[in-house]
Order: sequence, then structure tokens, then C-alpha cells
Amino acid sequence: MSAHSHSHAHSHDHAAHAAGASERRIGLAALLTGFFMAAEFAGGIISGSLALIADAGHMLTDSAGLTLAWLGFRLARRPADWKRSYGYDRFGVLVAFANGLLLFAIAGWIVVEAVHRFRAPSPVLGGVMFWVALAGLIVNLIAFRLLQGGDHGNLNVRAAALHVIGDLLGSVAALAAALVILATGWTPIDPILSVLVALLILGSAARIVRDAGHILLQGTPAGLDPHEIGETIKASVPEVRDVHHVHAWSLSQERPIITLHARVSDDVGAPETVTAAIKAHLKSRYGVDHATVELEFEHCADADKPHPRPRA
Repeated sequence: MSAHSHSHAHSHDHAAHAAGASERRIGLAALLTGFFMAAEFAGGIISGSLALIADAGHMLTDSAGLTLAWLGFRLARRPADWKRSYGYDRFGVLVAFANGLLLFAIAGWIVVEAVHRFRAPSPVLGGVMFWVALAGLIVNLIAFRLLQGGDHGNLNVRAAALHVIGDLLGSVAALAAALVILATGWTPIDPILSVLVALLILGSAARIVRDAGHILLQGTPAGLDPHEIGETIKASVPEVRDVHHVHAWSLSQERPIITLHARVSDDVGAPETVTAAIKAHLKSRYGVDHATVELEFEHCADADKPHPRPRA
């Protein structure tokens, strides 16, 4: 076996090992947060604390996000088939979009309930609330520590860690409300801080829905400007005279795709070498592994179709 193939096999094995370790860590974090979410919701009902119930709602979405990340690792190993020729990457994006919409609904319910609590204050058991919030903080710290040992270059791991950081802030808010109630008996702090947690949830929801919706609408990935792509191809591949009908989208945040037409010189000896050069450029410069390139010598077969306008 050559040194190159040995190195490639070694890096492949390393990547597979890192993915397996991250999958296990995310799975454990999902189980941990899911189990405590139920306990925190019960504690919120028993103590009468809206802040605890709000944090449990946030933890529900975090648990769902962690479970989704775990499923993403599992489904990524499934090969493409004749019904799903691109594989299963879009499953994660679709569920993320639905999860974001659910976050909006949960945040809205928390705000409505908080307004009701302001108008008609109800008693809150500060002691129960304190211990449940403290336990939630510890659980979130453990989950965050688990994710810190994962692959930081993996988008799923990074997104899961952001979920848990948001949950940490929710637990801190509930803990602060419990301390205020124990010290002063001022129960309005509970709905006030629950609204702050709801705002955290809305921020997460907006980002998830925006990013997932952009992918589902075949939006251009960040860092890929179709006009710039055409110009850099002409600069790096001498045989290319013109590049048009450039389209860039992504199956998931990790899998960008590009299609384009390239008009080449009439004296090109081996067109496949030009195609290979364009694809190599797209991979090295933009990190695009999947590109479809249509070469043209005189006229474009889709000349009647308008070209996308470049950004100003």
C-alpha cells in the first residue's frame, strides 16, 4: 500500500472515529436533558413557577435539537437510493424548520401565561423552585461538558452546544427568581424572568427558521457569490471564455452544490480536462465537492433563459 493511500485511509478512519465519539456524546446529552426536562416541568407545576416551566419548555426544544443532531449522525451513514438520490441530509433541515416553528409557539404561550400571572399573581414555592433550578443548572453543565469533548469542527456539535448554553441561561434565570422569592417573597420576579427566557427561545427560533428556510428555498450558501464564482473560474482555467447560469444551493449546511455552464475555446483538445479543472477549482477555493459543469463551444442550449443578476 502506498504512503498516500495509507494516509487517506488513516484520515478516513480518524474522521469516522470522531463522528462516532460525537454521536455518543450528543446521544448522552439528549437523554440527560430529556429526562430532566420532564422532572423540571413537574417541579414547575408543583412549585407554581412559570420560570421553571419556561425553562422546561426551552429544555424540551434543546432535547429535540440534540436528538435531531444525533439522528443526523445516524442518517448520514445511510446511502442514497433511487428515491432519494441525494441521500437523507435534508431530513435534518426539515425537522429543524419544524422545531423552530414549535419554539415560536412555546415562547408565545410563555408570554401569554406571564401576562396572566402579572394580572393574577399566584403563590410560588421558592424552596422547591430553588432546588429544581439548581439541579437543572448542574444537568446543563454536565451536558455542556459532554459536548465540549466532541468534534468542534462539526456543525451538529457546535449547534448542540449553543442549545445547551441557552438552557444554562434559562436555569440561571430560574435560580435567580427562586433566590429573590426566598429572600423577599416578591413573586412577580418569576413571570418577569420567564419572559426573558421566552426571548431567548424566540432568538433561537428565529435563527433556526431563517437558516433552515434558506436551505429549503434553495438559497445561495454564505460565502458563495455566483458572479464571483464565474470570475474566479475564468481567471484560474485559461480555456474558459465565459461562465453563466451559475446556481449555488445546499442540501444541508455542510453540503453546498453548484451547477454552471462554461463556454470554452474551440481548440480545446480534451474537454474532460477542463471540466476536471473547474471542479478542482470549486473544491479547493469554495469547498464544494458536488458540482455539475456543462461545457459549451458556441451557443448556450438555454440561451432563452434569463441569467441570475449578480449582487450589487
